[in-house]
Amino acid sequence: MAADNSLDRESVLEALHEVIDPELGYNIVDLGLIYELEVEAGVIKITMTMTTPGCPAQDYIMSGVYERSTGLPGVSDVQINLVWLPAWSPRLMSPAAKAHLGIED
Repeated sequence: MAADNSLDRESVLEALHEVIDPELGYNIVDLGLIYELEVEAGVIKITMTMTTPGCPAQDYIMSGVYERSTGLPGVSDVQINLVWLPAWSPRLMSPAAKAHLGIED
C-alpha cells in the first residue's frame, strides 16, 4: 500500500479546527489549546491543554481531538499529551477568537 503523503501538520490543524470547546463555542486551535503538533510517518503527536484544570469539557474535547486525528488518511497512531504548564491564558487566542469572544488585546 502506498503512503498517503497528504498527512502533514497543516491537514491535522485543519481537522482540529472542527473540534469546538462547547463552553466557549469556538475551535480549540484558535483558542490556543494546541501547544505542539508533530506529524511523522503517520504518527501524530499533540501536546495540548484546557482553558482550566478540571475543565468539565475535557473528555469531550479530548475525544474530539482523537477522533478528528485518527480519521485522517495515513494516520497510524495518535498520541495526545495533556499538560497544564504553561497555563493557558486568553493571550494565546488568535485575533479571530478574541474578536468572537469580545476580548480586546
